[in-house]
Amino acid sequence: MKQRYLAFSRRLVRGTERFLTWRRLRKHRRLEKLKNKNVILDWVEAFLWAALVVLLINQYVLQAYQIPTGSMIDTLLQQDRVFVNKLVFGPELIPGMWKVPGFREPERNEVVIFENPAYVSRGPAFEVLQRVVYMLTLSMVDIDRDERGMPRAQFLIKRAVGVDHDRFRVRNGEMQIRPQGERDWMSEAQFQELAQIDYPVNRLVEPEDYPVIRGGGVASGFRDLGVSAPQFARDAMGEMRGIGFPDAVYFEKWREQTVFMARPHNRDARRQALQYANGWYVPENGMLMLGDNRDNSLDGRNFGTVSADRVLGLGMIKYWPPDRFGPIE
Repeated sequence: MKQRYLAFSRRLVRGTERFLTWRRLRKHRRLEKLKNKNVILDWVEAFLWAALVVLLINQYVLQAYQIPTGSMIDTLLQQDRVFVNKLVFGPELIPGMWKVPGFREPERNEVVIFENPAYVSRGPAFEVLQRVVYMLTLSMVDIDRDERGMPRAQFLIKRAVGVDHDRFRVRNGEMQIRPQGERDWMSEAQFQELAQIDYPVNRLVEPEDYPVIRGGGVASGFRDLGVSAPQFARDAMGEMRGIGFPDAVYFEKWREQTVFMARPHNRDARRQALQYANGWYVPENGMLMLGDNRDNSLDGRNFGTVSADRVLGLGMIKYWPPDRFGPIE
């Protein structure tokens, strides 16, 4: 019994010695390898690993975006940089493809980012490359630019104002809402009080400017028809130069209505005129996205509703410039 114990002890000691020797040799080889490693390759390897981590975080968890326009003033200013939560609504497995379910659906009053419905893709390969470069540089570099060198708006960040079965219309620049189950139209302020929500609406156009904008729209419609506009319309078009931010929706309404009245058989003119007259209906699983800066915003009044499935993230934090650091509300 004693001999068996001694034999086992010797085998244990030899095994421990071999293991410690092997570990020491492996550590020595690793140190020698590091000594002989090219410094440049070492830096490249570290950069690639860091880039991979940034890319994974941006794609699946938290992504940086730069605000390209003033459509969300004063909530977000042009050139603000923000972080967007992509996990909450479900990220895309590959940029531009295969969106997975998230923890919940986007809700009314949230500031969200989504694909621009009017964006024309240059192909999946370019789109993936553009998104990768954009993410790796934390929104500093955008290779997707138009012929003038300006970034093309692939993503938009707006406020989700309308949800399932809401109806909206615009009267002299003021949004009116008729939620599901309500018989009467109400102002946006009345709706906010009813829904117990609060979001800012910034207006740039004065009420006295609307006759001028209407005349400008009429003049533009006559120009589309190829005929001379009435004198009041030509005068209004000249006066519009003094209005810094004309209400584009109101202007287009009167332009389209002028064309429709002259050519009621034109299907496109009729469809556009009726859209501006009757407003917008938000279908099931749809959302109407609007900019807080209503008179300087390309939003749902131009491109219609957006499917909730195409919402990519929830605006969370403004991180740059430092004096604007804080939550997005």
